[in-house]
Amino acid sequence: MKEPLSDNKIKVVAVVGPTASGKTKYSIELAKKINGEIISADSRLVYKDMNIGTAKPTLEEMSGIKHYMIDIVFPNDDYSAGLYKKQASECIEKIYLKGKIPIIVGGTGLYTDILLRGYDLPEIPPKNYIINIKKT
Repeated sequence: MKEPLSDNKIKVVAVVGPTASGKTKYSIELAKKINGEIISADSRLVYKDMNIGTAKPTLEEMSGIKHYMIDIVFPNDDYSAGLYKKQASECIEKIYLKGKIPIIVGGTGLYTDILLRGYDLPEIPPKNYIINIKKT
């Protein structure tokens, strides 16, 4: 088991690109070769019960490789890029402390940018807007 880094910088591998470009298959094979675990950076895979149209990997496709940030909230829950960064950063640390290599995989540019570039996002509570539409 490794000790946390004093400068808070943990090296990760990122597999990013457009939908249906083979990121999932490639990242699973990579994880097997380099003793890695996968952190999803897809803004739709965080949602439970959204399996159609998201290309969410099945347990069989995961091939025994641990995946994080998949099926963590319900679609009606409030979720933000800031919360993603916080939770995914915790996953990176957890994987690193197990002596494995974190592999960030996904196509949501905002998620990969805030995570890999270290952007600081303020926590802002969600607003519920009521829209009144007048009929003419």
